[in-house]
Amino acid sequence: MTTGRIKALGEIALRVNDLDAMQAFYQNVIGLELMKRFTDSAFFKVADGYGGHTQILALFDRRASLDPQLSTLDHLAFAISREDFEAERARLESLGCQLELATHAWVNWRSLYVSDPEGNTVELVCYDPDV
Repeated sequence: MTTGRIKALGEIALRVNDLDAMQAFYQNVIGLELMKRFTDSAFFKVADGYGGHTQILALFDRRASLDPQLSTLDHLAFAISREDFEAERARLESLGCQLELATHAWVNWRSLYVSDPEGNTVELVCYDPDV
């Protein structure tokens, strides 16, 4: 049962071992807009979000954390349009990325999966009524 209080995804935050490599991946491969880079963190805009809070991906240098345990993240997903799916597939392949493709018929989704430099799975997903 939901209470209706949650309106949208606010942020995804990852602890990373190599902030520079991870920033380059999310900026140059995934195509997110860098909002702000600090010494031990980087913040990317995902979407406008809800109520003035920008949806973001935050990367935090693991060495600056008080609790440097490994992440329990399974994957993170970014929505793309159906029309951009094949172009994104071609772009990622041209960058040398190893891709996994999937369809999720129960929700009519098509997905591209790629791993970032630290092994986190990143999904680019679109709604496709033909799936």
